[in-house]
Amino acid sequence: MAQLRIALAQTNPVVGDITGNADMLVEWTRRAAGRGAHLVVFPEMFLTGYPAEDLVLRSSFVEASITALSKAAMRLADEGFGDLPVVVGYLDRADLAPRVGQPKGAPLDAVALLHEGRVVTKSAKHHLPNYGVFDEYRYFVRGDRLPIFRLHGVDVAVAVCEDLWQDGGPVSVVAEAGAGLLVVPNGSPYETNKDDVRLELCARRAREAGCALAYVNMVGGQDELVFDGDSLIVDASGELVARAPQFEEDLFVTDLELPEGAGELGESRHDAHDGTVITVERVLLSAAPVEPYEPEAPVVAERLDDLAEIYHALVLGVRDYVRKNGFRSVILGLSGGIDSALVATIAADAVGPERVHVVLMPSRYSSDHSITDAEELVRRQGVDSQMVPIADIVAAFEKEIELHGLAAENLQARVRGMLLMSLSNEHGHLVLTTGNKSELATGYSTLYGDSAGGFAPIKDVLKSVVWKLAEWRNAQPGRPPIPENSITKEPSAELRPDQRDTDSLPPYEVLDRLLRDYVERDMGRDELVAAGHDPELVTQIIRLVDLAEYKRRQYPPGPKITPKNFGRDRRLPITNRWRERP
Repeated sequence: MAQLRIALAQTNPVVGDITGNADMLVEWTRRAAGRGAHLVVFPEMFLTGYPAEDLVLRSSFVEASITALSKAAMRLADEGFGDLPVVVGYLDRADLAPRVGQPKGAPLDAVALLHEGRVVTKSAKHHLPNYGVFDEYRYFVRGDRLPIFRLHGVDVAVAVCEDLWQDGGPVSVVAEAGAGLLVVPNGSPYETNKDDVRLELCARRAREAGCALAYVNMVGGQDELVFDGDSLIVDASGELVARAPQFEEDLFVTDLELPEGAGELGESRHDAHDGTVITVERVLLSAAPVEPYEPEAPVVAERLDDLAEIYHALVLGVRDYVRKNGFRSVILGLSGGIDSALVATIAADAVGPERVHVVLMPSRYSSDHSITDAEELVRRQGVDSQMVPIADIVAAFEKEIELHGLAAENLQARVRGMLLMSLSNEHGHLVLTTGNKSELATGYSTLYGDSAGGFAPIKDVLKSVVWKLAEWRNAQPGRPPIPENSITKEPSAELRPDQRDTDSLPPYEVLDRLLRDYVERDMGRDELVAAGHDPELVTQIIRLVDLAEYKRRQYPPGPKITPKNFGRDRRLPITNRWRERP
């Protein structure tokens, strides 16, 4: 057996910042060299950031990525790290003649091996995901190569993200090719319980490949997506060896004992069992194993529980949206209710309370406890606050136009939205909306009112989960940030006298079970009734959800935490006469 110290660079690249990402590559390689690593692996499309969406169709962007890759290889050598091999994801192009149905420029979701100042070998993702948030047939052509490089006597194979998730392709020929280690750069976004699925997948693929598997994932927020890290290493039997922390950057260094390679160098072709042929390319970096050394104990980071995962994902999503888009501060309306209280708390944890501005905007229907609960949150958290009563502003509108019922209620929400957007324009704050997934699903949001803003931290969080997150956050060490009354009182929009959410909606625990099945699982009416939901309620909620599509299309982005969010995941036509009928 040969020893190998591998460093997984669980990093947070910025989409489009090729220069900054290249600098990060050099800096993290320097750290890995300082830890005595023999190999460094960065995530999928690290140099460009991921997903880069339609940027990959611009020839200038592709050229910048290719150029940056070569320059990074030379820079690593110039700075004294050329002998440390680096596996990194980047954007390349295939040498293909243009044809109908092929993405412009034939971009590749590529991975390269850098060593001694040059690009030694490269390949590209074979399986292109085209489900959920992924749309990669639009962007890429697929690769058909499996690089294997011999490093200190160990044969190391490289595959990319989705190639692990699908049968066939490069991973299916690893066992036949005889690698001792499979490294997989990933851009795998978070959703609830994905860490369990990810570990089981890696264990299964390691057993199939007959070798250890090192899975490195990026971390950070990118618009609606949050990448949770959770990089890991399993041995050839699928047993967990080491695991990185969740939701934080980490240079994850692990010592492995691996079999020495014996395969012939050069190229060979293999049936991938999915109707394709994979070319295996073997290259030599170093044949002799390293001198035996005392390995470090492997690290298995503590796992977060489900609520902790969700909360960390929301905080990271807000932090990176603010940071990567150049905002200095955020602003939101604070009503004293649970939704705005949770959003304010997430924001304070994400960017610091000194950068969070809240506006209390009581109306003629606001209860005394709404104001006192909001003021209590301000005292507990130390966020900046101001009070702007809206009764006189609403009255000025009503003096000029006659409004009744729902139109009059929505006017209050729109006045609040106008005030927040005006303060945003004046001071450069990012406006955070406070609507939850249950409200968005059923249309209980006001266009250009409570839906006005730039980012929506809890748009993918059902109301029943909002309460659980607030209770979880209050249970953490330190003073509870959310007033207990904001959690326990009956929810109300307070847009008319004695209004309650349950005036027109079922209890949220009942509603949310139905929404999970209809929105996240795409069940039809008959399936929903068969699953035990009340037939009349099914008809009512389906109608509300379907009619509100035009509102959701205009809602700000927010962190995805469920298997299907409103946004990249769920794309329904606004103009749509299909109705689920009894």
